Amino acid sequence: MNNRNVRVAVVQSASTLFEKQSALDKIESMTREAAGQGAQLIVFPEVFLPGYPRGLSFGVRVGSRTPDGRKDWQRYWENSIKVPGAETDFLGGLAKELNVYLIIGIVERDQEFSTGTLYNSIIYIGPDGTLLGKHRKLVPTGSERLLWGQGDGSTLTVIDTPFGRIGGLICWENYMPLARTAMYAQGIDIYIAPTADARDTWQATIRHIACEGRCYVLSCNQFSTKETYPADLAYYDDIQDDDYVLNRGGSAIVDPLGEYIVNPLYDKEGIMFATLDLDEVIRSRFDFDVVGHYSRPDVFQLIVNDKKQEIVSKMN
Repeated sequence: MNNRNVRVAVVQSASTLFEKQSALDKIESMTREAAGQGAQLIVFPEVFLPGYPRGLSFGVRVGSRTPDGRKDWQRYWENSIKVPGAETDFLGGLAKELNVYLIIGIVERDQEFSTGTLYNSIIYIGPDGTLLGKHRKLVPTGSERLLWGQGDGSTLTVIDTPFGRIGGLICWENYMPLARTAMYAQGIDIYIAPTADARDTWQATIRHIACEGRCYVLSCNQFSTKETYPADLAYYDDIQDDDYVLNRGGSAIVDPLGEYIVNPLYDKEGIMFATLDLDEVIRSRFDFDVVGHYSRPDVFQLIVNDKKQEIVSKMN
């Protein structure tokens, strides 16, 4: 295998919601399983650590919140992680031991200002154990805005590796054409698309991105059931008895011409494997390079503000 090939693993699973240690344990066990089958790059779903609270209301109605809902949210906050922090140190040690790249969806706790805000983030960890970067979701979708703050352009992260450039956007950020263009313009070869969207239309999205960006797309979703939710949540009864399967999955791996390498996986937990030949990315751009010969900068230009936004700055 040359250094332009890489064996990847996409993990479709879920941990016990709001239980950080459960997520860390599952990340460790499934990373070991994937690495044992030769994976060099391993991807986990959107906010896998400590979970996507599908179906929970947190007691929110327009114009009002409840004390019990605030307690559920506090529990989510308590199981979020700092970046960097003890959990990223643990994951770095795991990546180094197994000599793998780890890409994991997390709930990140702000540690710069009030510490009260959470972010839906991706972290990238290298095989030397280094935290290589992170991305914060630019716009939480719908009622997600009650849980997570907005990221800024400073975390539109793309990472250089020996086999190509990796980066990605989270779930419905991938419906933002300008955000996709900002990623393509950084020469992305392997596009990571963690999601909580199990609809059939999501498959059209990831195939379009692969064909548009002429890149591999690794789409990673959770398979979660009502059993993964602690029964002592204040708003546990938001989940109806017929809502046993809360997220059916649909993780998939797509090649740079938009064809499935691994078809979508539904209704069960699993790890999907593929060996990616990065020379296919080069060949695919022969007739279409969206930010190269197929761009028209005389007609269209994109301005990206990649500066970190500071709420407070000090004068020298």
